[in-house]
Amino acid sequence: MPKGYVEEILRARVYDVAVESDLTPAVRLSARLKNNILYKRAEEQQVFSFKLRGAYNKIVGLPDEDKVRGVIAASAGNHAQGVALAGNKLNIPTTIVMPTTTPGIKVDTVRRLGGKAVLHGDSFDEANEYAHKLAEEKGLTFIYPFDDPKVIAGQGTVGMEILRQHPEDIEAIFVPVGGGGLIAGVAAFVKQIRPSVKVIGVEPEDAPTLHDAMKAGKRVILKQVGLFADGVAVKQIGKETFRVAKDLVDEVILVTTDQICAAIKDIFDDTRSVSEPAGALAVAGIKKYVAERNCSDKTLVGILSGANINFDRLRHVAERAEVGENREALLAVQIPERPGAFLQFCKLLGKRSITEFNYRYADDKDAQVFCGVEMRGGQPEREELIQKLEAKGYAVVDMTENETAKLHIRYMVGGHAPSVKNERLYRFIFPERPGALLDFLSGMTRGWNISLFHYRNHGAAYGRVLVGVQLDGKDQKAFEKFMRELGYTYHDETDNPAYKLFASAGE
Repeated sequence: MPKGYVEEILRARVYDVAVESDLTPAVRLSARLKNNILYKRAEEQQVFSFKLRGAYNKIVGLPDEDKVRGVIAASAGNHAQGVALAGNKLNIPTTIVMPTTTPGIKVDTVRRLGGKAVLHGDSFDEANEYAHKLAEEKGLTFIYPFDDPKVIAGQGTVGMEILRQHPEDIEAIFVPVGGGGLIAGVAAFVKQIRPSVKVIGVEPEDAPTLHDAMKAGKRVILKQVGLFADGVAVKQIGKETFRVAKDLVDEVILVTTDQICAAIKDIFDDTRSVSEPAGALAVAGIKKYVAERNCSDKTLVGILSGANINFDRLRHVAERAEVGENREALLAVQIPERPGAFLQFCKLLGKRSITEFNYRYADDKDAQVFCGVEMRGGQPEREELIQKLEAKGYAVVDMTENETAKLHIRYMVGGHAPSVKNERLYRFIFPERPGALLDFLSGMTRGWNISLFHYRNHGAAYGRVLVGVQLDGKDQKAFEKFMRELGYTYHDETDNPAYKLFASAGE
């Protein structure tokens, strides 16, 4: 048990700026899961995130000479606002280095709170490196977002409040994990005061920083992390946070993007508030925990860590929520190209609602349709429907878990191009900033021809693009070398069944 943290948490100076957030019963979700689900509304703060607790506790305890010189931080979101608020409260100059991809609403908030927002680089790593450089040049104190005992202690007050607000039995507290400041603080307090309470971390499947570190017995650096839950998109858990968490956290649950979206909807249904993706991780973890253990009548607490979400991102969340709840199946189905075939197909679906139906004529024999179907019975019903369709002679491919299908192909149905030869398909992610696409296209001046292109804004700091390029064997190697040098995350999707069924080129 790490010593000293309980006292540090009890003494933490957070309530100059923070309020004791509510512990709210999730009435609808509790009834559905047959457990007592409680939401710790850690986002009920001036900056809509728990992050101000750790930032303020660190800054308020600095020596006077450091306060006079000022503080600096690197952040694309919640930590930035917490530091700016602390500086405003204490009349301390604050500089926040933010990537140029940071949404304007967050930049404006930092400036409204009195912080100096400096935009630098396309990624957090570039902004962080520049912030450290400025700190050294100007003698500013760097405020780490999570890997600092004072920050950990400030975040740990969330755990202290939970135990005080609910003195009855608690089965487990579910905590979102990025750099580990929140879970380290919560675990340090809870395990000392009520060791029977489980502390369970929740991370996205594509950003398992604590999960992989605990499995390896040491900190690991992830090659890349998913960007949907940007608040926890950290490649390596903190050194101090891992030291504290590794012996105190009972387990780590990994959840998908669709499960996160479904959790955002669950939170909205019970509270009428909209969590950011990272803020909904705990609820997604609770649902997976209950499903895997089939437990009932347990008290499960989920920490809602933040509500800083761009409004235009809600479209993407809404589209994915039904899939995440197993209430929608996305199917590619081959039906005869003749009058009445669609009617016959719909009759097989029974009374299920069709949520989406995409089709374009291809030839006079078979039609390939992309279909969304409402599923009230979850995955078992989906499997039953597929078996029923196959028994009637339909060729069915389940697209429900196919990321390329959900992000791109569903909006491109009917895009076959049989005259296009040697097409390779790539899905890539690039920083959503002016010039990013131009950089990509400028590199395409080597004679490579773009034969397919799809982009759709998801309201995030990163864009998602699907590109088809005509390449022979030699050109393919050169193109992939170009992609690696460009530095954008990419995946070869040429063999993806969604592409082959709905958008492929000729051989």
